[in-house]
Amino acid sequence: MKIVIAPDSFKESLSAPAVAQAIAQGVLKAAPHAQVVCVPMADGGEGTVQAVLAATGGQWRETEVRGALDEPRLAGWGWLGSGSAVIEMATAAGLELVPPDERRPLRAGSYGVGQLVRAALDAGATRIILGLGGSSTNDGGAGMIAALGARLLDAQGRELPGGGGALGALASVDLSGLDPRLKQTRFDVACDVDNPLCGPKGAAHIFGPQKGATPEQVLELDRNLSHYADVCARHLPPDAHNARDLPGAGAAGGLGYAALAFLGARFHPGVELVAEISGLEQALEGAALAYTGEGRMDAQTLHGKTPAGVARLARKLGVPVVALAGSLGEGYEALHEIGITAAFSLAGGPISLAEAVRQAPALLAQRACDATRLWLAAGKRRL
Repeated sequence: MKIVIAPDSFKESLSAPAVAQAIAQGVLKAAPHAQVVCVPMADGGEGTVQAVLAATGGQWRETEVRGALDEPRLAGWGWLGSGSAVIEMATAAGLELVPPDERRPLRAGSYGVGQLVRAALDAGATRIILGLGGSSTNDGGAGMIAALGARLLDAQGRELPGGGGALGALASVDLSGLDPRLKQTRFDVACDVDNPLCGPKGAAHIFGPQKGATPEQVLELDRNLSHYADVCARHLPPDAHNARDLPGAGAAGGLGYAALAFLGARFHPGVELVAEISGLEQALEGAALAYTGEGRMDAQTLHGKTPAGVARLARKLGVPVVALAGSLGEGYEALHEIGITAAFSLAGGPISLAEAVRQAPALLAQRACDATRLWLAAGKRRL
């Protein structure tokens, strides 16, 4: 009897491989002779590199980069071999790397992401998988393309400082120094949002406030991103002129726009891309039961998050799914309609967040053991 375990990470608590290991421990306690297959998952955000490396046996590498506020930072990325690399923009310019009282939405830039891309190219990458979740930036990916050799200039021919707040002064873009290896590189972007670059549903309006932007700063950033796209269009081939309006252009503070316009990236729902790389569908074939989960499950989980992606794939193959979450929020019941058979939160009673984080492995194992016992009893299964 095969049981597949395919969770996301529990943010600020456990990586996806660690979550899978804890669930496996509980499953095997209840069903010691089961064949347990762990497929750690992610949706393009935090933990994407670790999930892909766990599935492929790739190498974890680190590169010193410029953080979102120009601080030096050691950022990790993955080398998969055969010319493929995986990069998580959040390891260089992630929101969780910047304490709330230090967030500067007008200054935060994506230069470090470009440095990671360059490191992958230096390693020989001809395919780069780029996860866009969890950014602290709103610079339209200007920092990334600057790190890759583009020059963003003001009316006096001076290079702009980093951050979306400076883009209003952009007068021209010099692409003559852009790394020529980019043209021979395939970029697959893992992204779970479909926002355009600008406007009411754009990067600044939708995501700016969570990055510390005031209402006035949101309006400034949106104007600047629109101006930036107008100037860039003068230096891009015609087929890239509409990149600002494409689904996903507003992802990661507009980094999606730069990926579309300058890198010719192909966008994929993050969980589907990770599932493909990890071989989740093959793992689910012939399975009797599957587990998934994430730190919090609610109505938003339906929109591109890992448990929803796992449930849809498992449902196609006729496999029931149990979801374990740190907490269950409003609207989580809608997940039953897409293939989540049952969902359970970890805490059995009142508990502080710090204590829940500390006890997460044991709580996961306990809930998995209980759920597996119940499932076995309901089906009168014996192992």
